[in-house]
Amino acid sequence: MTHEIAVIPGDGIGQEVTPAAVSVLEALETVDFEFVEAAAGDAVKAETGEALPQETRDIAADADATLFGAAGETAADVILPLRDVVGSFANVRPARSYPGLDAVQPDTDIVFIRENTEGVYSGIENEIVDGVRTLTRVVTEDASRDIAEFGFDYAKQNGYDDVTIAHKANVMRETDGLFLETAEAVAAERGADYDTALMDALAMHLVMTPEEYDVVICPNLAGDMLSDLAAGLVGGLGLLPSANVGEENALFEPVHGSAPDIAGEGIANPSAMVLSAAMLLDHLGYDEEAGRVRDAVEAVLESGPRTPDLGGDASTEAVTAAIVDEL
Repeated sequence: MTHEIAVIPGDGIGQEVTPAAVSVLEALETVDFEFVEAAAGDAVKAETGEALPQETRDIAADADATLFGAAGETAADVILPLRDVVGSFANVRPARSYPGLDAVQPDTDIVFIRENTEGVYSGIENEIVDGVRTLTRVVTEDASRDIAEFGFDYAKQNGYDDVTIAHKANVMRETDGLFLETAEAVAAERGADYDTALMDALAMHLVMTPEEYDVVICPNLAGDMLSDLAAGLVGGLGLLPSANVGEENALFEPVHGSAPDIAGEGIANPSAMVLSAAMLLDHLGYDEEAGRVRDAVEAVLESGPRTPDLGGDASTEAVTAAIVDEL
């Protein structure tokens, strides 16, 4: 069976790490892919006036899955609509330490399950009068139930014992109160064990004792911030993949963004993008191949070569070639 994969490199280092992930997928002889490249981001907007052309939306909608690199200044105009195109309601962000790397917390192995459709990213902002602007935070029972069910299912399917529900219901009593109540109701229906944690206190505990946490179910903004915090514990954003999962479609992207400070230098760490490709393989049901890709990345992270963000001097191309050699 041939799987059609939309490939959207985007801006900055997305142009460098996305081809790396495609090279790794092409090295798998047991899976047949057809890659369809599409454009989005700053350069496309400068040329056409649209950061996410309709043609790109259609390609992502019709594909079996999408690989997305990064967007620059137009990020909100690209990634949020793209997630909507694939019907994504769950953002899955694993953060784990790897052997051989100088991680701040070498025992970290956490998966953040982030609600992906609402919260403060709903885009409802207004200027009331000159100098006064507001942001409307949207939290619904349906979306809260969807992400809680997904999170508890994910923990069970992947052998994680501890589930934590992150919230700030002591202050945001109506919105996070609904999120917490709904997630707890889902846990009760399933007879599942869980803990709850105020998101600010959780940030402190993640820094001090990350080994106490397995799966963290989060509202949108909290999941974004906590997963970035966890990146600092394991070696940086160059190591964090993510999946944006819908009922029938999904989009896979590294967490690191476009990194304009190093774009074009050929030294971007491709690990997060390649690990995102491994999550794509999981999504399509190729668990063995996904495991092989992760093992190859881990082997290269442990023994080298490494890009400058991890203390080495290797190029993106050299690290990619080493991963393919491991495969």
